[in-house]
Amino acid sequence: MKLARLTAACLACAAMIGSAAAQSFPQRPIRLIVPYAPGGSADIAARLVTDAWSKNLGGTIVVDNRAGAGGNIGVDAVAKSPADGYTIGLQTVSLAINPGLFPKMPYDTLKDLAPIGMVAGSQHVLVINNKVPAKNLQELIALARARPDKMTYGSAGNGSTFHMSAELFKSVANVSIVHVPYRGGGPALVDTIAGQVDMSFPVISAAQQHVLAGKLTALAVTGSKRSPLLPNVPTAAEAGLPGYNFETWFMVFAPAGTPKAVIDKLNASLNATLTGDAKERMVKEGFDPMPTTPEAARARLERELPMWAQLIRQRGITAE
Repeated sequence: MKLARLTAACLACAAMIGSAAAQSFPQRPIRLIVPYAPGGSADIAARLVTDAWSKNLGGTIVVDNRAGAGGNIGVDAVAKSPADGYTIGLQTVSLAINPGLFPKMPYDTLKDLAPIGMVAGSQHVLVINNKVPAKNLQELIALARARPDKMTYGSAGNGSTFHMSAELFKSVANVSIVHVPYRGGGPALVDTIAGQVDMSFPVISAAQQHVLAGKLTALAVTGSKRSPLLPNVPTAAEAGLPGYNFETWFMVFAPAGTPKAVIDKLNASLNATLTGDAKERMVKEGFDPMPTTPEAARARLERELPMWAQLIRQRGITAE
């Protein structure tokens, strides 16, 4: 009984210390590590929220780009940082994809990271160059089935969201299309326009201007609802391919062991940002704000890790 009372007292003391730390947090600038180069979708999402998030938190959040290894270098830097809330990270759905893609990971996603919350979702769009003789998604699928391994799609590189959205499409549509990886989404999109590859799956914000200018034909958006950036483009389900749904997402996380009170404070201020001034700016850039709890963010990771690992095994996808 004495041991039980001592344990309870220790837990209560720890809770009080954590609460006190959260009340004074932050006392210095917070680093938000984005594991990609400036200008990409993750970097844009981070910079759209940091000013308002800093204001709501009562501190300063500074974006720190740490690119490399499909995002693993930057995420690992967060995982190995002190668990005090002053180093956090923002990663895409690659947080769930990479453990199934890379044979050796420098961190354990569920053990070494503590989700803070979701930032936003973002759809991709299936676009074809104007030389492809297809007017809609069903015609493209029929064409690909009639010409197995003859049609091509460009991606931003192995394991990128461009790549994974296309591989999921191939699986659901039961087609065989050759993957052509590029060093980034920009070059893949340029070559799609030029007709060097038949199609690609860029994020909507990157493709919008080319679709509206008539340089590309958009056949379907990859998510569950139409995008306000391309309101006339149907979802894959509306276009006759039920079961296909791909939306990249952006999650903020801290090192495992960060006090819950600090996590909760970061989460509350982030959610206030996503429902406040930053929301309209994000929607205009093609992002769908996703305020949620740390527990819900973790549940999403737990749900998607085995899903992507299974797809990667089935399709024989590698990081190289």
